[in-house]
Amino acid sequence: MTRSTRSTRRTVRVLVAALVGLGAGCATPADTPPPSSAGVTGRPVPAAPRGFTLVASGDVLPHTSIIARARADAGGDGYDFRPMLAGARSVVAPADLALCHMETVYGAHGDYSGYPAFKSPPQVAAGLRATGYDSCSTASNHTLDDGAAGIDRTLAALDRAGVEHAGSGRTAAEGRGPAWLRAGGAKVAHLAYTYDTNGYPLPQGRPWAVNLIDRQRIVGDARAARKAGADVVVVSLHWGTEWQDEPDAQQLGLGRQLTASRTRGRPDIDLILGTHAHIPQAYEKVNGTWVVYGMGDQIAGEMVNHEGVRDARGNMGTIGRFTFTRPDRPGERWPVTRAEFVPEWFDVGADRLVNLDRAAGHRTGLTGIRDRIRRVVLSRGAAGDGLVMGR
Repeated sequence: MTRSTRSTRRTVRVLVAALVGLGAGCATPADTPPPSSAGVTGRPVPAAPRGFTLVASGDVLPHTSIIARARADAGGDGYDFRPMLAGARSVVAPADLALCHMETVYGAHGDYSGYPAFKSPPQVAAGLRATGYDSCSTASNHTLDDGAAGIDRTLAALDRAGVEHAGSGRTAAEGRGPAWLRAGGAKVAHLAYTYDTNGYPLPQGRPWAVNLIDRQRIVGDARAARKAGADVVVVSLHWGTEWQDEPDAQQLGLGRQLTASRTRGRPDIDLILGTHAHIPQAYEKVNGTWVVYGMGDQIAGEMVNHEGVRDARGNMGTIGRFTFTRPDRPGERWPVTRAEFVPEWFDVGADRLVNLDRAAGHRTGLTGIRDRIRRVVLSRGAAGDGLVMGR
C-alpha cells in the first residue's frame, strides 16, 4: 500500500485511535482533516494555523523481558504495549506531530526474539499509535535482523496501525521517499537513515530496502522533498558511538555539514533527530538548526554496556519538543521559536515509562537521574540558545 492510498484512510484511523484512547482512559479527538491535507497525515489542522509543535523520542528496543511484559499486560492473549508507553502520552498526544524511532523489525506467528537479532511483536505499532505517534523512523542497525521479510512485516504493521514511516521500504519509491505529514498548516517531510546494518547485506535486488547515511544522498533527498512542497524537512539519523555521552566526530562533522547546506539561502534541513547511542546525548543549535545528537532509549530491557556491566543510562531518554512558527512570507523558513526537552526513564522493575519532570519530586532516586540527563543534554551550551526542560 502506498502512502497516498494510506492517507485516504485517515478518518478511519482517527476513529480507531479515539476508541483506543477511550479504552485507555484518554479520549482522542476524532476530527477529520480538511481537504487541503490530502496526501499527508498528521493531526487536525486549525482554521488559521500559525505554527505547530513537534515531539520526537528515542529508540524503541523491545528485549525479551519487554516482550514478556507486553504479553502479561495483554492477559496472556496477544501483546499490549500501551501500558508501558502510557507515561509518554501526556507529552506525545497533545503535540501536533509526534515522531518515534522503531529500532527493531517485527516477527510473525509468535516468532519473537530480543538481542542480538530482534524480532518484536507487531502489536508494538498499535501501542505507538495509541500513545499518539504519527510517524516512526525505521532505519537502524537492526533493520535487516530478519532480512527483507522483517522489513515487509514491520511496515505492514505500521500501516495497519496508522503510523507513517521513513527509512526503509518495500519498493524503491517507498524506500527513498519521505513520510509526508501535515501539522499546523505545514507540509512536513520526515526522512531517516542509519550508519550500518550490523554487517547484514542489503537484500538481493532491493538496494533501497534501508537508507544508509551518505551526506550527498541526504542533502539530495531533502532538496527533493523541498521541491515537492515540504515546508519543514526533518531528518532522523541512527548514528554515533554507543554508551558515549559526547557526540563523536562523525556526528559533529555530519551535523555541521547538513545544517550548513542551503538552497537560495534557505536551509535544506530544519531539524536533525539522533538515535542509537542508547543514552541521552546533547542537544545543540548548529548553523541555526537544532541537532539532537541522541535521544536515548525510550523502551528497553536491562541494558548492559560494552564492558558487560549493567548500565542504568541505557534506560534514560528524552523527548524533544520543538515549536515551529509560520514565516511572515511564503517560501521562507519555518523557524523553531521554542525548544524543549522532557527527561524520561524506563523503570525496568515495573516495565513502565516514567516522565521524570513530573515524577522526580515524588519518587526517591529519580531526581538524580533527571539531573544527570539535564546536564548531558545541556552540555554543549544549548541553554544559551534557549533550550529549556519541559514537562
